[in-house]
Amino acid sequence: MLNKAIIGKKVGMTQIFNADGKVIPCTVIEAGPCVVTQLKTEEKDGYNAVQFGFEDVKEARLNKPQKGHLKKAGDSLKKYLKEFRFEDCTMFQLGDVVKADMFVEGDFVDVTGTSKGKGYAGVIKRFNASRLKESHGTGPVHRHAGSMGACSDPSKIMKGKMMPGHMGAEQVTVQNLDVVSVDPEFNLIAVCGAVPGPKGGIVYLKSTAKTIREKKGEAGTSVNPQKASARANPQKASARNR
Repeated sequence: MLNKAIIGKKVGMTQIFNADGKVIPCTVIEAGPCVVTQLKTEEKDGYNAVQFGFEDVKEARLNKPQKGHLKKAGDSLKKYLKEFRFEDCTMFQLGDVVKADMFVEGDFVDVTGTSKGKGYAGVIKRFNASRLKESHGTGPVHRHAGSMGACSDPSKIMKGKMMPGHMGAEQVTVQNLDVVSVDPEFNLIAVCGAVPGPKGGIVYLKSTAKTIREKKGEAGTSVNPQKASARANPQKASARNR
């Protein structure tokens, strides 16, 4: 069950400096305003939920059943609809407007969106499979998938075998992102890290399902021992690279 949720649109990525002067890479999301278009109850629908509508749309773009459904909540017609199951659905009324100030700085959210479509891709790009060597005798199969399975037993390709196919354009959820900043005036929310989808893609922000919540994302000292910033004496590393 959720405490907070909203529909938004991915604006793009940027960086914010915190109070310590460290850079935080973050994604800016235009969250709301959303209108409560339907209230579902356990007596009538079998479960409790609240349906939100986001982004205005022309009346000519909707058919008659859609217009009849949306006009129950007022005159504002919305393009995208999504229902959320809140812990307490009674705090919403039909026609209420939900804005970005539902979230505050320091909240942790799960962000769901549709990933970028990559089209038809092979196993190397799609599943990070290894390729064959490009030396003598390999033949024209450098990027092929290789063996599909055993011969006469079990005489079939097992489920889960990585194969070429459509890549991307699927629902992806990134969990436990912390809210860095909220701008209620412009309905903008900045979350630490990347979220799925292209610029302008529709995303859903929900209070996180995780129980362990840790802030992350500061561009601090590297933990890679190959880098000078991770060593106790970076001058030795710089001298080695001369």
